[in-house]
Amino acid sequence: MTVTKYNASGNDFIIFHAELKKDRSDQAIKLCHRHSGVGADGMVVLIPHDEYDFEWEFYNSDGSLASMCGNASRAVAHYAHEMGISINNESIFLTGAGVIRAKINGDYVISDMVPPKIIDQEISENGEMWWLIDTGVPHLVAFRDNIASFDLLQARELREKYNANVNIAAIKDGKLYVRTYERGVEDETLACGTGMVACFVRAHKQGLLQSQVQVFPKSGEEIDIRYNEEIYSFGGRVSKIFVAEVFI
Repeated sequence: MTVTKYNASGNDFIIFHAELKKDRSDQAIKLCHRHSGVGADGMVVLIPHDEYDFEWEFYNSDGSLASMCGNASRAVAHYAHEMGISINNESIFLTGAGVIRAKINGDYVISDMVPPKIIDQEISENGEMWWLIDTGVPHLVAFRDNIASFDLLQARELREKYNANVNIAAIKDGKLYVRTYERGVEDETLACGTGMVACFVRAHKQGLLQSQVQVFPKSGEEIDIRYNEEIYSFGGRVSKIFVAEVFI
């Protein structure tokens, strides 16, 4: 089979399209393996849809399904446009979290995210106040003065307790810096789109940031997030790394 690997803000994905929906969990585990497979944070399969350009199946590297992934939405939109699955520099597709609309301008892709849901604003853990926000998948968010240190053992415990991704964030010079421990990968990743959006949602709701901000995940790649007319949009560059034939 032929697969394409993409990078989006430090998240990497294996992408291909197929005709039918089916359980591809085992395939995702094999392909996403960093040593015996292609290596990726997740795998995305595009399936034909009657109403939209396509529907996706998104798998984390451990084979679990996820409803939404912000960085993957941008990579997949670019892939669909290149393959002619989407046209006119726009991609409209169905995810487990809802319909995503993305605009493609060269290698810069902007995705309109699904409406966020603030589940809890008063979670006290380890001496900090956390918000639980669903931006397609659930995220715990805490703000700190400095995020140079990230206790991954503590993050893993919170991930298991709340079944959510765990984010620490800081605001400096009007810019937002975010680090994320992702469920399904079960480790810190170089970026998480829905996590960055969740951090911006909290900061925006608390009046810490205006309606547009530059965001920097651990990868250091710049992301633009804005809030306009009740929509949170998320833009940044994606890169197609390679196309490969695999025999797994």
